[in-house]
Amino acid sequence: MMNPNLYAQLELGFPSDHQSCCIETHDQLYYTWQDMRSGSAKIAHLLKQLGLPPGARILVQVEKSPEALMLYLACLRAGLVFVPLNTAYQSAEIAYFMQDAQASVVVCTPDRFTQISKLALQYEVAHVFTLANRTTPFKDSSLLQAAAAHPNEFETRHSNANDLAAILYTSGTTGRSKGAMLSHGNLSSNAKILSEVWAWQAKDVLLHCLPIFHVHGLFVASHLALMNGSKMIFLPKFDHDQIKEALPRSSVMMGVPTYYVRLLQDPQFNPEICQTMRLFVSGSAPLLPDTFAQFKAQTGHTILERYGMSETNILTSNPYQGERRSGSVGFALPQLQLRIVKENENEAAIDEIGELRVKGPNVFQGYWRMPEKTKEEFDEQGFFKTGDLGKREAQGYISIVGRSKDLIISGGYNVYPKEIEQWLDDMPEVAESAVIGIPHTDFGEAVCAVLVLKPDAQLTAEACIARLKTSIAHFKVPKRIQFAEALPRNTMGKVQKNVLRAGFTL
Repeated sequence: MMNPNLYAQLELGFPSDHQSCCIETHDQLYYTWQDMRSGSAKIAHLLKQLGLPPGARILVQVEKSPEALMLYLACLRAGLVFVPLNTAYQSAEIAYFMQDAQASVVVCTPDRFTQISKLALQYEVAHVFTLANRTTPFKDSSLLQAAAAHPNEFETRHSNANDLAAILYTSGTTGRSKGAMLSHGNLSSNAKILSEVWAWQAKDVLLHCLPIFHVHGLFVASHLALMNGSKMIFLPKFDHDQIKEALPRSSVMMGVPTYYVRLLQDPQFNPEICQTMRLFVSGSAPLLPDTFAQFKAQTGHTILERYGMSETNILTSNPYQGERRSGSVGFALPQLQLRIVKENENEAAIDEIGELRVKGPNVFQGYWRMPEKTKEEFDEQGFFKTGDLGKREAQGYISIVGRSKDLIISGGYNVYPKEIEQWLDDMPEVAESAVIGIPHTDFGEAVCAVLVLKPDAQLTAEACIARLKTSIAHFKVPKRIQFAEALPRNTMGKVQKNVLRAGFTL
């Protein structure tokens, strides 16, 4: 009987030669497929030895590394739920995730061990391990030390398709982050579909420069390479020079628009460097038409833009074979039902704007410990309400035209204004605040804030930003703060953020 466990599904695609290279790092370290199998087996044994119940949550906030990927695979093999956290999250954010996820284990970088251990005591988390990053000695990695003595083989737990594999926390419109529950079936089905529509091959070499704490880097890029037995060139982060060096040895690259904007700033980024490439994919934020056109002119390659969410993985894609349209996210993936619905719940006509709603095997199981919120986010036909506004052209191409949910996407990361406004409003000097996103050539959108201070209060933009940097992830911190005597409001008293955007410049 086939095991629906995601690791078992990925392993089916591993090459027969387990001694061939699975991951090549930026500093020329090579990890074979056997290294990934045995490394994940050792960690899975360690986790099993802890006596954790099936479905226990493992919170992970570590630097990108092959060992971090082994940890993820180990959680899958052991039937545990992987909860990746952005490496930029600060103590207050981590405390919330730790408590809300009811974590059994936390894995962090060595430099954060003291901070995380204090939180673990407070929220009764039984186990804290460290995982070294690329600059930390092995002796400071308690997870690897503890796992080293365990066997190289592990019988992957049998998981049902609906069993949870991961929880991804997304910022909430109310300020409270929501944990999107993704099952083994959700993740494996999406990887299989993308393998087909993007014509993935075992001989592909993936240039992997994305983080692995979110959908794009972990559930799209890594899954596709693993499922197809393809080598990865694993860069710790976006580095212009490292990417230029690796491109001639690669065939596929995935990135956020910011990556492509920065590469285009180099006149030496040309067709010769890209001659072995067959596919550039962009996602996590809208790709500007100018970037799309310039990339094609400068390299001869047409970027493939797709659309997805934490709750669903990838939903639509421009065609691999066929016209890739600027400003479009292409067509709904096979096995996925996509509706565009107007406010009156009727289907939108061609070129008519409405909310995108989706149903399919990749759509998540709901929000962790939020049954009422989960119920609200699905319509009577069982379609998930994405909150994104779009339209379908006559030829079937779909375009995203806006967001009904108050979301900012900056550098590929989701930022909800309400969360930032709550931090600002808690400052004793601030009477009220409004956070907006405005176009930015590098980040796509920049987070900006308008503050109204209390009478006689003194607060500088620099001081405000400095305080925020100690509390929230840096990508959420406003790039600029402006002060106003009052916020513009409509007749119903709602803040007119469109007015603020029109008058705000960087």
